[in-house]
Amino acid sequence: MRGAVIHAPGDVRFETLDDPKILKPTDAVIRTAVTCVCGSDLWPWRGLDATDEAHPMGHEYVGFVEEVGAEVTAVGPGQFVVGSFATSDNTCANCRNGFQSNCLNREFMSTCQAEYVRIPNAQGTLVATGEVPDEKYWPGLLAVSDVMGTGWYAADAAEVRPGSTAVVVGDGAVGLCAVIAAKERGAERIIAMSRHESRQRLALEFGATDIVTERGDDGVARIKDLTDGIGADSVLECVGTAQAMRQALHSARPGGNVGFVGVPHEVAIDGQELFFSHVGLRGGPAPVRRYLPDLIDRVLSGRIDPGKVFDLTLPLEQVAEGYKAMDERRAIKALLKP
Repeated sequence: MRGAVIHAPGDVRFETLDDPKILKPTDAVIRTAVTCVCGSDLWPWRGLDATDEAHPMGHEYVGFVEEVGAEVTAVGPGQFVVGSFATSDNTCANCRNGFQSNCLNREFMSTCQAEYVRIPNAQGTLVATGEVPDEKYWPGLLAVSDVMGTGWYAADAAEVRPGSTAVVVGDGAVGLCAVIAAKERGAERIIAMSRHESRQRLALEFGATDIVTERGDDGVARIKDLTDGIGADSVLECVGTAQAMRQALHSARPGGNVGFVGVPHEVAIDGQELFFSHVGLRGGPAPVRRYLPDLIDRVLSGRIDPGKVFDLTLPLEQVAEGYKAMDERRAIKALLKP
C-alpha cells in the first residue's frame, strides 16, 4: 500500500509501505474511505516535536473493514466504521468510567494517512454505521473520529450548560467544532476568539454569537467587557500554547471551568494563581469513543455538519500539500482521498 511518512520537519513523503496485517486477535484492518491532516500533525512538521527517525503519520480515519482478528465480533468485513485516534478495549476500569483515551490497553493511532490501516483494540474502538453512509456524510464522520469528538470533550470538560456563556480559544478545526459542541450543549452565548475572517464566518455559522479578535491580555480584557467584568462560565482551550492557556484561565469567571484539549507545549500552571481563582481545570486526550454513537447519529441525522471544517480536498498522494496549506493557513483542515 501507499501512505504518508515524515522524514524531517517540512518533509512528508508519499511512499510504498508494507500492507497492514492482523498481529493480534483484537486487531482489524480497514480500507480507508477518507483521512486527513490534523493540526497536531503540524507540530512535527514545524519541528516543534522531534522527528528522530522516519515514521508514518495520521490518526484520523473512517473506512471499510477488510479483516478482523478472532476476538473481534462487534464489526465485520464490509462494514463502514468510525473509530478514535486513541484505541481502547472499552471494558477496563478507565473505559467504564468514560475515559477510553486512558484505557489500560490504549494505543494511539499514527498510521492513518494511508490506503489501509491496522486498528488495535478494534472490538472496543470501532463503531459501525447501520449501512454504508452516503459519501456526503464521510467528512462529518471523519471529523467525529478526532476534531469533533475533541471539541465535544472540551465543552464537556468545561461543563457547558444550557443558558451559559462559553468562550472558545482557538479557531482551528477543533476550536470550530468546539463551537458546535457548545451550541449543541445549550450555551446561550458563544464567544469565538479568532483573527481569521474565513474562520470567523464558519464559527458564526456553527453558532458563535460574538467574535473577539484580540489575544493575550487584550483578549482577556475584551472577554471581561462582554461579560460585565466577571468572565465566562466555560472556556474551551483548543490550541495548547502557553498564551492560549493563560488566556483561557484568565477569561473564566470565579467558579467557572476551563476544558483544555490542545496538546500542551511549554504550558505551565501557577498553582497559587489557580488556587485563588476558583477556576476548575480539566482536559487531556479526548475520550472520543464515549461520544461516538451520539455524534455519529447527529451527523447522519443532519443535526450537525462538522465536515465543513474541511476546506481543502486533495488526493492522498498530495498529502504534503495538505501539510503546507495548513501550515501557511491557506486551509483550516485538509481532507485526503485515497
